[in-house]
Amino acid sequence: MKAVILAGGLGTRLSEETHLKPKPMVEIGGKPILWHIMKIYSAHGVNEFIVCCGYKGYVIKEYFANYFLHQSDVTFSMETNTMEVHRKRAEPWIVTLVDTGDDTMTGGRLKRVADYLQNEELFCLTYGDGVSDVDVTKSIDFHRRHGKMATLAATFPPGRFGAIDIVKDRVCSFREKPRGDGARINGGFFVLSPRVIDRISGDMSIWEQEPLIGLAEDGELMAFTHDGFWLPMDTLRDKEKLEELWESGNAPWKVWES
Repeated sequence: MKAVILAGGLGTRLSEETHLKPKPMVEIGGKPILWHIMKIYSAHGVNEFIVCCGYKGYVIKEYFANYFLHQSDVTFSMETNTMEVHRKRAEPWIVTLVDTGDDTMTGGRLKRVADYLQNEELFCLTYGDGVSDVDVTKSIDFHRRHGKMATLAATFPPGRFGAIDIVKDRVCSFREKPRGDGARINGGFFVLSPRVIDRISGDMSIWEQEPLIGLAEDGELMAFTHDGFWLPMDTLRDKEKLEELWESGNAPWKVWES
């Protein structure tokens, strides 16, 4: 199974960091938040990733091009121009990095990677700036059982995110960015049929608008309720909170062993 990660946005609300790198490469505990997201999926057996790059996407490409060096202890001999690897800590990942354009919207980015998903029964989708202890395995099982086209993780964070109305696990409506009404919101961890891509018109399509709203209206969007931890890294304050949790040794999203 594959996981698509949207990693091409500007991250303007975190400009203290993103003037030099894309937001998914902002580090928590010395590792890009993108790495944390991939580790979450890998803990649930999802090890093949399609990363939708855009703004400063070359930084992401360079990171993975040198990933082996980042994760291993090495000795360089300047005299003989050789490298000796002492300890290898590589992940069992297959990572496809796709340039989906600097100005492409979230839905457009997904449509641009459609060729990499055409033979998949289903796939996961998430944003490159949020972490959670959502049970990915159970969300996939839930998706397979209900047989609809789309599943989203529904959680309870601040009211600035898209809220959803749920009746017997079916999403009846999707409303983008209401203010503090106490409803569950779109937690950004999706399980999808590749058929949802047909609902995306082009580069300027925003996934959270026409495609999701249409899926909800047609009864094809289901909610996997999540009552645990979820936090997007929207601002410097969010980053500092995530850093504090990681440094405490009790980061809720660390669902992997090592």
